[in-house]
Amino acid sequence: MAATSTDPVIKHYREQISDNDLKILEALNKRVKLVKSLKDYKDAQGLSFYDAAQEDWVVTYLCRANRGPLSNDGLREIYALILQVAKREAAALGEQSGD
Repeated sequence: MAATSTDPVIKHYREQISDNDLKILEALNKRVKLVKSLKDYKDAQGLSFYDAAQEDWVVTYLCRANRGPLSNDGLREIYALILQVAKREAAALGEQSGD
């Protein structure tokens, strides 16, 4: 049996996973930038940044669109973190730029 570091099938899967991880990272960074833009607009309009109903809608929408194999419970867990971190990062970007 080949060592995992030299097995071509394992190497192939790891390369595909790494490529996918880069796409996820790019999408997360884009999401943070969009959330920052939304926050800036809402701040300028005197609107509250946090919208619990919108966050609930996002997760419900994604659960309906989900065809697996990721479970809806897993999706909810991941998106709870994504929403939390995206808001925090967007706020930090605002502080860094002096907003």
